[in-house]
Amino acid sequence: VQLQASGGGLVQPGGSLRLSCAASGFTSNNYAIAWFRQAPGKEREAVSCIRGGDGRTYYADSVKGRFTMSRDKAKSAVYLQMSSLKPEDTAIYYCAAGFDYLARTPKDWVYWGQGTQVTVSS
Repeated sequence: VQLQASGGGLVQPGGSLRLSCAASGFTSNNYAIAWFRQAPGKEREAVSCIRGGDGRTYYADSVKGRFTMSRDKAKSAVYLQMSSLKPEDTAIYYCAAGFDYLARTPKDWVYWGQGTQVTVSS
């Protein structure tokens, strides 16, 4: 079982990035997938989640209207399109797979990727 996150980097405030999460070794389309992030000195927080069946999404208030999560079932991949990025979006972003897309705590998610660094700075 593997989740591979990629697409992070350095971007100026107001810029955009697209994160990808590739799943392998399990039937990922049956799972909910989430993006979490963790900034230095802070707890890991749920940013966005997508349900396995109908693709319903959840967004944290801090990213609503700026981030869009999508899923490509054929490729067993999910994406996080991030726009209007702010310095406070700087964090390591992780993708995770689980059974309940409404779960907000890391311990409720079963599989984790290795994380990708996003830095928003001028």
